[in-house]
Amino acid sequence: MPADTLAPAAAASHADPRKPFWPARLPRELVVPSNTLWFNLEVSARRYPGKAACVFFGRAISYRELHAQAEALAGWLQAHGVARGDRVVIYLQNCPQFLIAFYAAQRADAVVVPVNPMNKADELGHYITDPQTRVAITSADLAAGLAEADSRLPAGQRLRHLLVTRLADTMPEVLPDGEEPPAAMLAWLRADPPLPAGATRWLDALATDHRPGPPQAEPDDLALLPYTSGTTGLPKGCMHTHRTLMPNAVGGGLWGHASAETVSLGVVPMFHITGMLYGVIAPVYAGSTVVIMPRWDRELAGRLISRHRVSHWTCIPTMIIDLFGSPHYRSFDLSSLRYLSGGGAAMPQAVAERLQAEFGITFAEGYGLTETAAPSHANPPERAKLQCLGMPIFGVDSRVVDPATLAELPDGEVGEIVTHGPMVFQGYWGHLEATAAAFIEIDGKRFFRTGDLGRRDAEGYFFITDRLKRMINASGYKVWPSEVELLLFKCPLVQEACVIASRDAYRGETVKAVVVLRAEHRGHAQPEDIIAWAREHMAAYKVPRLVEFAESLPKSGSGKVMWRLLQEAEMAKPA
Repeated sequence: MPADTLAPAAAASHADPRKPFWPARLPRELVVPSNTLWFNLEVSARRYPGKAACVFFGRAISYRELHAQAEALAGWLQAHGVARGDRVVIYLQNCPQFLIAFYAAQRADAVVVPVNPMNKADELGHYITDPQTRVAITSADLAAGLAEADSRLPAGQRLRHLLVTRLADTMPEVLPDGEEPPAAMLAWLRADPPLPAGATRWLDALATDHRPGPPQAEPDDLALLPYTSGTTGLPKGCMHTHRTLMPNAVGGGLWGHASAETVSLGVVPMFHITGMLYGVIAPVYAGSTVVIMPRWDRELAGRLISRHRVSHWTCIPTMIIDLFGSPHYRSFDLSSLRYLSGGGAAMPQAVAERLQAEFGITFAEGYGLTETAAPSHANPPERAKLQCLGMPIFGVDSRVVDPATLAELPDGEVGEIVTHGPMVFQGYWGHLEATAAAFIEIDGKRFFRTGDLGRRDAEGYFFITDRLKRMINASGYKVWPSEVELLLFKCPLVQEACVIASRDAYRGETVKAVVVLRAEHRGHAQPEDIIAWAREHMAAYKVPRLVEFAESLPKSGSGKVMWRLLQEAEMAKPA
């Protein structure tokens, strides 16, 4: 690599000793525009009126159209009582309506509450009562569950209005060749069940003549209230203002070589902070195009990347692993991809090496949380390290501290990662005590306690060890499940693996691996084969003593393996 591409920062007068390596092409800190998210759409609609903001099964929606529909829907929202600072639930899979609804809420000076479409009626009431939601926007297939949840609430806490779209409302009647989803997905997209009583149809709302009043929101107003489950209690809303969202909207593009010419694949769920940033907020700021997938399907993803010449793909490693599991993956043309990034789980070395060897693509891992509006750390694509969080990005100061004493630890030692930066949230909605507990002060600065264990190397890169609550204590040896999982991915028998703790009369806890076998080994491999391989490739105390085969691993709407479900099921077994 050229010496001037990524050089030790010590040569610069403004060098930060915590980031000795930094891309020479990038500033250390950003001058972030002081405006609202709605203003970003206004600018892009003026700059690129005829350019595709998004593409959905072959139908392109231009920036002019996105702006016009968002304004029309904002008028409807205000006509139905939505005022500055009111909360609006968006309960949708990935679709153009998500973008329209998001920017309509911003135009109406409201706050978006994105809700996981996998949630059921028993879970949905919390997202109505806790943020005191006035209006919810959902799809026809989800409307009945939302209406049922609403009906269970006391009269004074219920939704005032429910707006319902068919996912097919923004699809072409005839799908272009190569963009047809599987039959079951197509039937779901075109479903049109009866609307709940009193609900309004999406197309009817857009057809009204209501015009929104002048924008009133300011940069420090709340714009987004995404919920995070944390480790205890009901999910808590993370308060993000326009000002805390703008740094990553600007910085994400700079870091990943994005521009108005970028074509990205929008498959990470938009309700999730990562999908929200890279599928909804950052592309509109840049004026780029998002090819939207409502659900993950490896064959469809491969065809869309090939057909639309996708240049940027933010994903999670399980998607890459699944794509490699396709019998057709060698036929996909991935040559247009220039930047492949993601997080949520470490990229297994074996998979990263296949990406590099077969497609010439380096996977640049990043790290962030709902509380940090997605990335606070990222690997520079010029010098990415495998299974690494990367370095703190623009304006971020991140340290490693002893989780008990909060004393800062030297490079190489494992402790809790704490982060200070412009994208850190304002606090938890309605939870003053939880907010106070989430922050500490170091050197006069407010740092967020991530709850993640990790270390920093001498070059300023951070590595995660695990969540504080996930460590397995086997006869006094500390076993970090994510480390064992990454090792298991190197096993030629293993497609996916999740490592959990199991009770053990002698060791207290022991290591158990739930494994999805590669297709060619199913019905032939035995648990003992995995254990024997592990004995040859990892320290004895890390070796899974128990191996259970599964057809698949449970995953969240954002594609992360839900290890807690497996852990809870294991601990619920009789002793």
